[in-house]
Amino acid sequence: MKNVFNNVIESIGNTPIIKLNSIAPHSPHTFWAKIEYFNPGGSVKDRIAVAIIEEAEKRGELAPGSTIIEATSGNTGLGLAMVAAVRGYKTIFVMPDKISEEKRAILRGYGAKVVITPTAVEPEDPRSYLSVAKKLVEITPKAFYANQYHNPDNPTRHYRTTGPEIWGQIGEKLDVFVAGAGTGGTISGVGRYLKEKRKDIKIVLADPYGSILHDWLYHKKVLSPPHSYKVEGVGEDMLPDNVHFDVMDDAVQVDDKSSFLMTRELVSKEGICVGPSSAMALVAAIEYSKKLTKPSNILVLFPDNGRAYLSKAFNDSWMRENGFLPSPLKMRKVQDLLQSRKSHHSLITADVGETVLQVVNKMKSAGISQLPVYSNGTVVGILDEGDLLEPLVKGTLKPMEPIIHLVKGSVVFVKPEEDLSSLNEQLMKGYIALVGEDKKLEIITKIDLLQFLGAMTELSN
Repeated sequence: MKNVFNNVIESIGNTPIIKLNSIAPHSPHTFWAKIEYFNPGGSVKDRIAVAIIEEAEKRGELAPGSTIIEATSGNTGLGLAMVAAVRGYKTIFVMPDKISEEKRAILRGYGAKVVITPTAVEPEDPRSYLSVAKKLVEITPKAFYANQYHNPDNPTRHYRTTGPEIWGQIGEKLDVFVAGAGTGGTISGVGRYLKEKRKDIKIVLADPYGSILHDWLYHKKVLSPPHSYKVEGVGEDMLPDNVHFDVMDDAVQVDDKSSFLMTRELVSKEGICVGPSSAMALVAAIEYSKKLTKPSNILVLFPDNGRAYLSKAFNDSWMRENGFLPSPLKMRKVQDLLQSRKSHHSLITADVGETVLQVVNKMKSAGISQLPVYSNGTVVGILDEGDLLEPLVKGTLKPMEPIIHLVKGSVVFVKPEEDLSSLNEQLMKGYIALVGEDKKLEIITKIDLLQFLGAMTELSN
């Protein structure tokens, strides 16, 4: 019987390679993707999870009643949790707080205990996910530390299975293999096997800005200090033993924005829903391809599914908050707001020589709470009802006094073609915006902007 298995573990591997037809239409090169979310746990990490557990069992490091503990960005934890569920082990996973809620929830669904630690700390910090995992190993009876970053079973499994699998699928047609590195096991194991089969195959590391691996490959030391980034599961702020630079020919750094936008582009153009680390590797592959002098076959490893990132990569609000999508304020102009207003009343103004009573009557008749004030035909400031009401109640202001000493210089002129972000900045500083020329001026307030944005939201829903 074909594709019939005794348990879920047996279904790991034999994932497809799919040609990417639309993502780089003008390139002379052909891009292929190794789609690892076809593994039962949803990622490439299923491969090393079964290897780590099986090899530990052979060495007697795992036995009935053991607890598997691991520091993970999610996918290795999912693979280990799946295999542990079949084998009857308990699991504890320590994750940095940048990891998506979806990954945490799935791990808990497998029955794992999940411990969350801060992201922005050094690896040696006792609060880091690596340090916390090691401490849990010390204090937990019958604990086994999977240790994916330094466990040689990781790259060995890729050398023995993933590499041969790729060679059997695409073989000598392959010119370039591109992958990210978190633990380093995938690119190191696959890269070594492919190099043995064909020496001139190029193995290219895709590395996010903020990781130290690019520097280590080129300079054998860290030149740019590590910093936080949003892509999960790739890049490092320390050097894992499983990163084997000797099999890598080149490295390409990729920024967060490019990775997250490509994540969406892959779905819309290729129908392939993968995570940002997959998209990051593809961005790196496209950039690297510009160096190639002849048409080449480029294989990119896509580690996992995009469904674990619904709250991030596929959430418009999260994408805007992180600067990966333009704000609605950047997408609309002042003239759009003006055109949306149901009525355009003539601008009610006052002169510095008018009395308090005259201005109060103007505001009352027009149903307004503020107006610009002129002196000799030039706007000199703004006056609102609060400037008049409180002094009148306290008796410190006489109805027949001129308003000249009450005027505030809180007026700013904006142009119709300006975007609403610059308008918003001025309004947040307390300014009242005027748009237009001389006698055709119109006033824009915070309420006008709020009403316009509210209308936009209703239309988008």
